[in-house]
Formats: sequence, structure tokens, C-alpha cells
Amino acid sequence: MKKVSILAIAMMALISCGNTYTAKVVTLTNVNDSMNYALGLVNGANVKMYQMRNDSSDEAVVEFMDALQRGYEGKVEELSETASIGRNIANAIKESEKTGLAENKAWTLNEKMFFQGLINGIYGENGVMSVSDARTYFENSYQESTKDHDSKAGKPIRSSCMSKPKVVKLNCKTDSLNYAFGLLNGDQVKLYFLGNDSTGKMTKEFIDNVNKGMKQKVHNPQLVNMGETIGKSIKEQEPEGLVGEPSLATDFELIKQGFVNGLYEDFEIMDATAASRYIQNTLNQIKYGDTKTQGEQFLAENALKDGVKVTESGLQYEVLKQGKGPKPSATDRVKVHYHGTLIDGTVFDSSVERGEPIVFGLNQVIKGWTEGVQLMPVGSKYRFYIPQELGYGAQQAGSIPPYSTLIFEVELLGIEK
Repeated sequence: MKKVSILAIAMMALISCGNTYTAKVVTLTNVNDSMNYALGLVNGANVKMYQMRNDSSDEAVVEFMDALQRGYEGKVEELSETASIGRNIANAIKESEKTGLAENKAWTLNEKMFFQGLINGIYGENGVMSVSDARTYFENSYQESTKDHDSKAGKPIRSSCMSKPKVVKLNCKTDSLNYAFGLLNGDQVKLYFLGNDSTGKMTKEFIDNVNKGMKQKVHNPQLVNMGETIGKSIKEQEPEGLVGEPSLATDFELIKQGFVNGLYEDFEIMDATAASRYIQNTLNQIKYGDTKTQGEQFLAENALKDGVKVTESGLQYEVLKQGKGPKPSATDRVKVHYHGTLIDGTVFDSSVERGEPIVFGLNQVIKGWTEGVQLMPVGSKYRFYIPQELGYGAQQAGSIPPYSTLIFEVELLGIEK
């Protein structure tokens, strides 16, 4: 017994060493490094969340990352549309071997019945049931199955895809469910992809690739397909710059490590939310950095003008008309007329031009408004110069570019009860 135990441990160690993808902290020395890493991290975390919910093992990570590498290196088999559809169906069925028919854990997958239904649907063989009957039966059965949370599917019945239509006998509900689901899929494949196949060559290509997909020695075929597609996409976009930005170069090694850290949920450097925010803010900074600089220069010069006052936050304002009414608090609702422009005079919003004042809560608007309107007695008209950090910051807001300094003329008409 001791020898067996030692052998088992040694085998486990060998298997473990096969996984070359480990989460680790990397050194990010510049914006380009950080963007590549963040991009990988966000996508890795998304794959983990949405695609690995049924299998987040090391094996799944290895299969995905190996596929990502193949896709980037161009070592992926090029398939026609017909072949791709066949492989995709095979991938979905192989995934169903773990999740149950149609991802219903209560339904046992019978590949033989599914594939016969698929072929009968392609050839229009309705001797067992019509497409309409199959749809009604399947949908009703699915709704009923949601009421039984304790039932579990049995072991999948595996098969390859046959090539000819055939009338089969459905001996139980499992047979009927699988056949109906296959028939519905076959009808859709025929309708959208094989409708013009007068020679039968496309149908044969489709079936051949279903069977090739079923023979793949992978445990997560859809995950592998996704990895190859993403890797290929990264390579294809490389000449245009990272995420289409010419000033950023692709660093595939950092992207890969970001993916791995995201897949293993290692967020020591940054988490997925922070990474997503960093990507967007950096792209905005690259694209709209001049807007930010121009706004800062404008405010610096404007602060020196007669009549312009500057608050501690950096908000600037001029009193155009001083009212005699009460001042609102941050939680009040106010009625105002306003006219908003960029520093170049472009009008982006104006209740004055619409001819209708607006009512809103002072705690529901940008910081510059919340602070500024509280300075105004009712009956006043002020002009506010709002720094981007008190406006919409790095976010695009309608026609307002990120990092825009905003100018508002605001007339406070009243405080609403």
C-alpha cells in the first residue's frame, strides 16, 4: 500500500508540473505594460465568470490558455462556415455531457437520439414528430422541469452523428426530449445554412465536422474555441495598436499573464473593475488629453479675470444677477433655467433654448452644480466655470467629451417643496 501511495503522489506531481500557467505578480513599468495586463485581466475574469461556471479547474485553464496561444500564433485550423457550424454543434453537445441536455441538469443527454433528430431535421424527415410539435413539446417540458429541482441527469449516452434520416422509436421521455431538441436544431441548420445545398456536399461537410468535433480530445471544447478566437483576434488587431490605439503596442506575454491572473481571480495588482476603469480612463486620456490640458489652461487664465471667484474645490463663478431669496441646501429640489457650453462656445444643452425650465434635486447632478447652486439666492443668475473633475470627468456624457471644462449660465427660479 505504501508503494501505491508514493506512486500516486508522484503522478500527481507530474500532472501538476504540466500546468505552466500560474497566477503571479508582474512588474508594470509604463502605461503600455499596464494596458496590456489590464486588458488580459478583464477578459480573463470575464471568461472565468461566464464560461467556467461549470468547470474552473486547472485543466480548463490550461486548455483555454493553450488555445489562446495557438490562436495568436496562427496555428488554428481554418474552417469554412459550414465546417465551423458543425464543430460548434459538436462543442455544444460535448459540453452537454457535463451539464445535461440544453444545460438542464435534470435531463440525460442521449447523443444518438439528438443526432438522429438533427439529421432528420436537416432532411425534413417528420415521420416521428413535426418541427412544430417538437417545439411545443420541448418548451412545455422545459417549463415543467424547472419545478423539479432535485432530479439529476443520468450518465450521457454517447454516439457519433449519423448521415442518413431515419424513423426511430422513442421509448421514453429522455428519447423524446433529445430527439425533439435535435430536430429543432437540424431544422434551423437547414433553414439558415444548408438551404441551398443542392448537391449534398455541404451537408456532408457539416456532418463530417460534427464527428470531427466529437472526437476532439478536449474537456472544454467551447472554451478552447473561444481561446483560439480571442488569440487570433489579438494578432489580427496588432498592426492597428492595442485596442485600436496606434500609440499602444501589443505585449502578448503581459496579456497572457493578465488572462491567467483573471482566470485564477488573483487581483493583487488590480481587480477586474479597476482594470476596466483603467483601460477606459487611459484611452480617454490618450484621445482627449488635449481637452483636459486646454480646460486647465482656460481655468487658470479665467481665474485672473475681474469678477470671477474661485471656491476651495476649484469651482469658478461670476454673479450676473444677485437675487434676494433664500439659498437652497444640497437636498433641496430647485427650479432653474440654464445654458451649457464647452469652452469653445459649443452648446451641449440649454433649457433656455428649449423654452422650458427644469426641476431637479441638487444631490442628483454633477458636483459643480451641487456646490454652485447652493451659493445662489433665489432670483440670482450666475455663470459657473466647472473643472472636469467637478463635471463628468473621464466619462463621455452625450455630446460632452471626456475631461471637458463646462460653462453654465444658471438662473435660480425657485426652491420646490
